[in-house]
Amino acid sequence: MTTAKPDSLWTRTFLLLCAAQFLGYAQNAMLAPILPLYVTQLGGSPLIVGMVLATFAATSVIIRPLVGHWADRWSEAGVMIAGLLFQGASIFFCFIPWIGTTMLANGLRGIGWGGLNTGGYSLLAHIAPQSRRGEASGVYSGVQSASSILFPAFALWLLQVWFGGFTAAFLATAIFSWIGAALGATMARHVTHRARSNASPELSRQWWREIFHFIELDILLPSVMLLWLNLSLPSITNFSVLYARELGIINFGSFFIVVGVTSLLARPLLGRLSDKIGRDLSIAAGFGLQIIGLLAITTVSTLAGMISCGMLYMLGNALGSSTTLALALERADPERRGKQMATFSIAYPLSYGVGSLLTGSTVEVAGYVGMFLALAALQSLGLIFALIQSQNLRSEPA
Repeated sequence: MTTAKPDSLWTRTFLLLCAAQFLGYAQNAMLAPILPLYVTQLGGSPLIVGMVLATFAATSVIIRPLVGHWADRWSEAGVMIAGLLFQGASIFFCFIPWIGTTMLANGLRGIGWGGLNTGGYSLLAHIAPQSRRGEASGVYSGVQSASSILFPAFALWLLQVWFGGFTAAFLATAIFSWIGAALGATMARHVTHRARSNASPELSRQWWREIFHFIELDILLPSVMLLWLNLSLPSITNFSVLYARELGIINFGSFFIVVGVTSLLARPLLGRLSDKIGRDLSIAAGFGLQIIGLLAITTVSTLAGMISCGMLYMLGNALGSSTTLALALERADPERRGKQMATFSIAYPLSYGVGSLLTGSTVEVAGYVGMFLALAALQSLGLIFALIQSQNLRSEPA
């Protein structure tokens, strides 16, 4: 039990949850720039890179209903800890220098990712004060994105030092995940469990129907918004390093540091802003900033220019993502929190997988500039949809 006041955000449980998520996301941040390089070193094309990245998303999406069911019936913290452990173990398949085993490792890693996110979001919905959910969402997602400040640059540095290489980088990612699991186990002792009503018709439904019940209407709209916002994200987090190499830009690790700092600082502040100006305006502004960043990056050819465009993009992504998370927290049913947050969190890997395939295939056809322009057009459609749905985004949950 914690001695913090009921409205306090900064409880021991919240801090340990954020720390575990930070280390779990550290693995993904390190792999974001080096997996494309590893696959291309093994002889893969940009399309193959997209396929390898998509396997991670595919397994993560498929496993969400199952881990959401476990979170509701067993333990939200236990699901998160198991995900971290599995995430760390799966990366060892990358030690076999073959594209097929790399694809297998990334697919298995997606299973652990599903547990990490489903358990984490369920715990956040449980412990976040109702009056500060926008701020809590901003801090939480900011901590997750903070891993992208130093870890991508650290991974690229490990590839260059005499004692490093891909093997050292992969091993480091496993260690970070396992440390996160240890922090999660410490946190689990401080979680206050809510009473679950066994008489609930939703929970008494046959277990197999419950697991394969994918659509949660209560949070469908924020899930769609999050999916649309993140479809273009792989172009910045994964394919930008390949674009920089084509432009002849060196020392690209600083790009990830600046972009990561931008996301870290923006999410808590912009999450609090969404509590004041409304969810609809915040999501529309997020789309707008992403569109500007994607269009602008096609006009630059220097490291400073790419950093500036990346900052614009990540400001929009930070605003939109923290707002949709706050919207989902507001609408989640406490009796089905695990399943509903699992449905919401599907938007992340689904957008990552579809976005990676879309990005990789567009590069093959139209090059990197054409890819950024196509994604800007896709985000423009998302902005139009958000404006059409503005009334529903403003409405209070039923």
